[in-house]
Amino acid sequence: MSKMTKTIIKLTVRDVRFPTSLEQHGSDAMHTDPDYSVAYVVIETDQGMQGYGLTFTVGRGTEIDWTRERSHSVGHCGGPECSMGPLGAVRGQGETLDPLDQMLKEGYPAYTTSCAWLGYSDQLLKQLCTDALNDGWTKFKVKVGADLKDDIRRCSLIRQMIGPHNTLMIDANQRWDVGEAITWVTRLAEYKPLWIEEPTSPDDILGHAAISKALAPLGIGVATGEQCHNRVMFKQFLQASALQFVQIDSCRLGSVNENLAVLLMAHKFKVPVCPHAGGVGLCELVQHLILFDYISVSASLDNRMCEFVDHLHQHFRSPVVIQNAHYMPPKDPGYSCEMLESSVQTHQYPQGQVWKKLQ
Repeated sequence: MSKMTKTIIKLTVRDVRFPTSLEQHGSDAMHTDPDYSVAYVVIETDQGMQGYGLTFTVGRGTEIDWTRERSHSVGHCGGPECSMGPLGAVRGQGETLDPLDQMLKEGYPAYTTSCAWLGYSDQLLKQLCTDALNDGWTKFKVKVGADLKDDIRRCSLIRQMIGPHNTLMIDANQRWDVGEAITWVTRLAEYKPLWIEEPTSPDDILGHAAISKALAPLGIGVATGEQCHNRVMFKQFLQASALQFVQIDSCRLGSVNENLAVLLMAHKFKVPVCPHAGGVGLCELVQHLILFDYISVSASLDNRMCEFVDHLHQHFRSPVVIQNAHYMPPKDPGYSCEMLESSVQTHQYPQGQVWKKLQ
């Protein structure tokens, strides 16, 4: 047997959950009290190397993710053969470094969802918007879909807070049927949202096409894709002109390669990719995909931005770095999904210290 051959000798799967529902972090029209969670996998080899993988859930769905997580775990390794991610790949190809230099200097544009979860009070919303504006944020997403009058009030408040020139997006998290989505978003059009995200069932491709057609005269696009589980669904969304913003999810699609296939299709159809992120580890994972998209596929930042949610990054060994509302390229090797062992033990469900205190 070759000395380079590595044998997997151990696979550990753990249910790690964070009680975000206590402060309404992550609350939206479909998930009123989510506890952000992951099915977390560690693979060990006989040569001392380890690989890490995770799949994000909102808590109660973690139990059904075990088999799926075992099938396509991705992570970083601990040895010299470790991938350097998109930055290392570009340097190795000998291509022009102009896009890379731009990313190293300026980073990739981001938008924030942290200011306007559905369960936040107006007072908290105002404070978070003020803080975000002071930190350089210019793109904001608001959760909608539970109550139209409340959505009108909150969208009006956020638009007043961020001003007429900053960007506003709205997200219904699949709450409506097709007709309801068109009517509801038409009522919110005066607040100039760039897109409506997940207006209806994520599987209803033709429904999204109808919504896209109806909202086009209002200048409002449709964004979706975070629930799409393979490239075939994205192919049909693109063929049907059913979305104007592609939202890949680094965990929902099965493997890095599946995500890359969607990036290539989106480029062919000239539809910008604005990935879904947040949760537990999604920002850490997707930063590699957006850099690859810009450096190796699209070479464009037109109408492109990546979601950022400012929760739970402190639990990762290589957390994302945000500067002036931009993702800065990661310098550590790997896919950035290794969690701190202390965090895993403390938040493991249901025997971790955090959960024992809440019982």
